[in-house]
Order: sequence, then structure tokens, then C-alpha cells
Amino acid sequence: MEFLLVSLLGIVGIGILILFLKFNFQALTQQLQLSLLKQISEGQIRSLNLLQDTLQKGREETRFALKDISGQVEKRLSEGFEKSTQTFTDIVKRLALIDEAQKKITELSGNVLSLKDLLADKRSRGAFGEVQLETLVRNLLPETHFHLQHTLSNGMRADCMLILPPPTGNIVIDAKFPLENYQKSMDRDLSEADRKIIEALFRRDIKTHIQAISSKYILKNETGEGAIMFIPAEAIFAEIHAHYPDLVQAAQQAKVWIASPTTMMAILTTVKAVIKDDATRKQVHIIQEHLGVLAKDFERFDQRMDDLTRHIAKAHDDVKNVNISAKKISARFTKIEQVEMEEPVLLE
Repeated sequence: MEFLLVSLLGIVGIGILILFLKFNFQALTQQLQLSLLKQISEGQIRSLNLLQDTLQKGREETRFALKDISGQVEKRLSEGFEKSTQTFTDIVKRLALIDEAQKKITELSGNVLSLKDLLADKRSRGAFGEVQLETLVRNLLPETHFHLQHTLSNGMRADCMLILPPPTGNIVIDAKFPLENYQKSMDRDLSEADRKIIEALFRRDIKTHIQAISSKYILKNETGEGAIMFIPAEAIFAEIHAHYPDLVQAAQQAKVWIASPTTMMAILTTVKAVIKDDATRKQVHIIQEHLGVLAKDFERFDQRMDDLTRHIAKAHDDVKNVNISAKKISARFTKIEQVEMEEPVLLE
């Protein structure tokens, strides 16, 4: 019975001990948990504070870096915009120049087409040649030495006739020229056979024109021994002399001189010199009269120069004599100054 009580007491004590240990363990566990939670909270707070500081510092550095990058980007963009603006301005200027050049090209093309249309018509072509010839003649010769649209005794009307003194005589200038077949020969699409046919026609036209000028405008006792065929196009003049030597020879035989605007200027300059020489020869007697008067004036000048020479010689002699007299007088004064005066005798 006692054993049973002891056992029961032992069991109860063990239970109480177990309860005590359990209670203490729970309290210890809670305390440990609280301690751990506190430590964890403090560590987290420190970590959070450190993390916040790091994040704040990172934000500041990022903000400054972004600000610097933004400034550089803005500067680069500004420089790029300035360069782009300058480039765009240059492009606009160049486009304006190109537009102006295009307008001039269009205008020139219109003028070329107008000139082509003008030269395509024979009557208009003749008028064009006459206007160019008239401009050259009026710029180089006086009005009294040329007649425009002059009618000859055979009823033919010359585009221009130069009034020259004998023995040259008056010279007729024809300003019309056959251009149709020449223009056709310049077509690059022509076949070789067609080109030869057109060149033969052009050669025939020129020969016919040369013969017409020779028969119409070279008249005995009215004009000179030759006439001028004026071609108001340097290209045709050069073409004839380069590739049609037979036409040049035919013109020389017919006493028809082929002239371009450049060679016409040389001819008119020579004509001007001939006119001036003729006017000088007509005034020879006046020149001779003035030369006679000049000779008399020179004779009087020579006589007066001789008189002046004699007067100068006489004056030179007089000056020489005066100089001799002056020297003699000076010598007398010198001798007088050198004479010693005798001392006076004192009376006692």
C-alpha cells in the first residue's frame, strides 16, 4: 500500500515535473521566439535602412548620371539640329539656284526653238540675215557709204550695197542663204546613203546661189568686180571651207566672196580703212597748203633764232667787257688800300 502510494506520488511528481518542464519549455520557447523575432526585426530594420540608404544613394547617382546624359544628349541633339538646319538651308539655296538655272535653260530652249523655227522659213531666214548684216554695217561704216535694200539697174534688189571709191567700186552683199538641206544633213538618224544624197543637194544649192549672186549683183560700170555672199552662221561657213573645197573654188571663180559674221567684220574694217584713205587723198591739197604755211613759219622762226643768237652773243661780249672793267676798278681800290700814309711832321 505504501509502495502504491509512493508510486502514485512518484508518478504525480513526475507529472508535475513534466508539466513544470513543459511550461518552462513553452515559456523558454516563447522567449526564444521573442528574442529571435526581436533580433530578426532589428536586423531587418538595419538591412532595410541600409537598403534604403543604398537605394537612395543609387537614385541620387542615377539621377545625376541621367542629368549628365540628358545634357549631353540635348547638346548633341542641338548640334545635330544646327547642322541639319544649315544643311537644309544649303539644300534650299542650291534648289533655288537649280530652279533658276532650270528656268534659264527652259527660256534658252524656247529661244533655240524660236530660232530654229525662224531659220526653217526661207523668208524669215532672209530677214534674220538682213538684220544681222545691217547691225554689222551700221556699227562699222558711216551712213553715207552703204545703202540697204538698194535696187540695181537690172531691177534686182540688193540686201546691202557698199559705196566705195574707185577703183574698187560699189560692192553688193547678199544675206540670204540655202539652209534646208544643211539642216537635214545634221540629222544623226540619217543613213549613210541618205546623208550623201542630202550633202549633194546642199552642194547644188550653194552652187546655184553663187551663180545667182554673180549674175544678179555684179554689173559692169555699176558695181565692183565682185559680190559678197553673207552667211549669218559660223558653222555653215566652217562646214563649207572644211568639207566643200569645190564650192570655195567655184565662188572664187565667180568672184563671189563667202563671208561669215566674223569675216564680215574684217571686210568692213578694211572697207572703213579704204574710205578713210580716200578721204585723206581728197584732202591732200589742203595738207599741202598747210605744209607751205608751216614752211614759211619755220623760215621766220629760223631768222628770228639767228637774230636772237646775235643779240645773245653781243650781250655776252658786253657782259665780258663789264666784267673786265669791274675787275680793274676792284684792283684800283686794292692798291689804294695798300698805300701807307706818311706820318705828319710836327713843328717846334
